[in-house]
Amino acid sequence: MKIAFIGLGNMGAPMAANLVKAGHEVSVFDLVDAAMKSLEKAGAHACASAQSAASGADVIISMLPAGQHVRRLYLGRDTAPGLFEALEGKPLIIDASTISPEDARFVGAAAAERGLTYLDAPVSGGVGGAQAGTLTFIVGGTEAGFEQAKPILEGMGKNIFHAGEVGSGQVAKICNNMLLGILMSGTAEALALGVKNGLDPAVLSEIMKQSSGGNWALNLYNPWPGVMQGSAASRDYQGGFLTDLMAKDLGLAWELALESKATVPMGSQARNLFALHASQGNGGKDFSSIQKLFRAGEEE
Repeated sequence: MKIAFIGLGNMGAPMAANLVKAGHEVSVFDLVDAAMKSLEKAGAHACASAQSAASGADVIISMLPAGQHVRRLYLGRDTAPGLFEALEGKPLIIDASTISPEDARFVGAAAAERGLTYLDAPVSGGVGGAQAGTLTFIVGGTEAGFEQAKPILEGMGKNIFHAGEVGSGQVAKICNNMLLGILMSGTAEALALGVKNGLDPAVLSEIMKQSSGGNWALNLYNPWPGVMQGSAASRDYQGGFLTDLMAKDLGLAWELALESKATVPMGSQARNLFALHASQGNGGKDFSSIQKLFRAGEEE
């Protein structure tokens, strides 16, 4: 199929590369020229604008940082028209960004007014999952749209879920990432407590992995440097899922809780911890670097 992929960050670039590997004709656009050149080497066609990439596409996939970027891409701003105004035909629209359910529903309603099928399809699995093509896609939209998108998403992911109507994908993703933020901050806190009381972090990690404290953050993404080979923690927290993005997602969870009058005390605490950590100059580091917050004043 002819696929336009817009947004080639840490997640988007390997996702687009996997679509090329799957045999699709992929046109890409990103504000960072180097990102497009890298995809060109993988077999994609680099375009001068999002409109150019979307021209003649059967499917448009976007992977952008925040809701404001998704709105601008599809709906435009001021005198600059968005993609919806420039489209020829009726391509399937898949937004894989993590944004607020409200933003997803707003863009989805605008798409529906134009007879377009729009899906919100945020992902879980991190950069490693994006590179390996094993992401989880959490899709909101019509059943027909989901069935149309599934073969395309299977070129980038292993687990494809239909959560419900437009916006439902974002709700499920926000709940998942809130839990992940709670688990990562709790894991870092427990490891720091053990080490400050004489335990080896690797030994303590293994004990907890085989006990009731085992969880995804501890088992597969250990935040203590040197404990898990290949982890972001063992690469000075470079790459991976940025602290700024986790803080953003926890903020989305907090906003959703306010709107629905839900009680999220641990989610709120995790939001505060990651916001504090980001404010101390760690926003560009992997979110597992929250471990550093619990080692303040300690020589690492």
